[in-house]
Amino acid sequence: MEALLSLAFDNIASKDTQKIRKGLRQIEGMLAQICLSSGKKSSTPGHRRNASAINLGEQQQSSPKKLGQLSEDLAFREFFRLQEGFEWNVVTRVADCLDRLLGMGSSKDGQNDILILSALSNIQGLLLLHPPSRIIFGREVYMNLLLDLLDPYNCPAIQSQALLVLVTALLATPQNTRIFEHMDGLLTVTSLFKDEETTQNVKVKLLEFLYFYLMPEVPVASPQRSPTKLVNAFDRRNSATSGNEGGGPFKTSTRSQEEKQYMLGKYLSNVDALVEDLQESAPFTSVAC
Repeated sequence: MEALLSLAFDNIASKDTQKIRKGLRQIEGMLAQICLSSGKKSSTPGHRRNASAINLGEQQQSSPKKLGQLSEDLAFREFFRLQEGFEWNVVTRVADCLDRLLGMGSSKDGQNDILILSALSNIQGLLLLHPPSRIIFGREVYMNLLLDLLDPYNCPAIQSQALLVLVTALLATPQNTRIFEHMDGLLTVTSLFKDEETTQNVKVKLLEFLYFYLMPEVPVASPQRSPTKLVNAFDRRNSATSGNEGGGPFKTSTRSQEEKQYMLGKYLSNVDALVEDLQESAPFTSVAC
C-alpha cells in the first residue's frame, strides 16, 4: 500500500494536470477497493490483502461493505494505520493538491474545475474512513481552503461539493467548528445564501448546512479522543504556534443551540424559524455534531 500511495502522491504533487488527474484516480480507486467487496473470500490473509489493496485496476461486481465490516478488513486496517502519521496521511496531501489547483485558476475547458471536484470528493471519503484526519481542518490554512471554494466566482458544483466536505470536516469535531466561526465561516455561508446569483440547488445545500450547524453539539467519544501520531503531531505544532496564525490552539469546547442561534442571527434574519423547524422535523437525530 505504501508503494501505491507513494505513486499517487508523486502524481498529485505534479504541476501536470494529467498526472494530477491520474493521482486522484489512484487514490479514489484505492478507497473504492477498500469499501467494496467482490463477494469472494480469499483463501489466505495475504491473498485477501493483495486482492483488496493492490489490484485497483480490476473492474469487478462489488457490493458496498457496511462500516462495521471495515474494521475486519486487512486493507482497511493497514490504510488506517498509515493515516496515523504525516508521511502517509492522504487527506493532507490531497488538501495541498487542492491548494495548488486553486492557485492555477480556472481553465477554459473546465478541466481544472473537474480536478477540484475530484479532490473534494476524495477528501470527503477520506474523512469518513479516517475521522482523526478531520483535525487538519482545525488549522486555518486548511479551513480557509474550504471557505475559498464558497466564493461566488466558483461554479455551483464546486460550491455544493465544498459544503459536503465542510459538513464532514465539522462532524463531531467542535474544535473545527470553532475555527470555522473564528474565520467568519458563518459570514461566508450566509453571504452566498443571500447572493442573488447563487443557484437554487446551492441555496438548498446551504440551508441544509445551516440546519446541521444549528444542531446542539454533544461531546462524543470520537476516534480523535484516542492519542494518535497525527493528532499529537498537530498538537505539538499548535502549541508552538504563536496566536492563531496557521491554525491556533483552540480548546475543544461545545456550544449550545441557543449560542449558535445567536451567532447565526448576526448574519441572517428569521433564524428562530430555522430552529423551530429543526426541532420539529429533527432531520439529524442520529448525527452528533
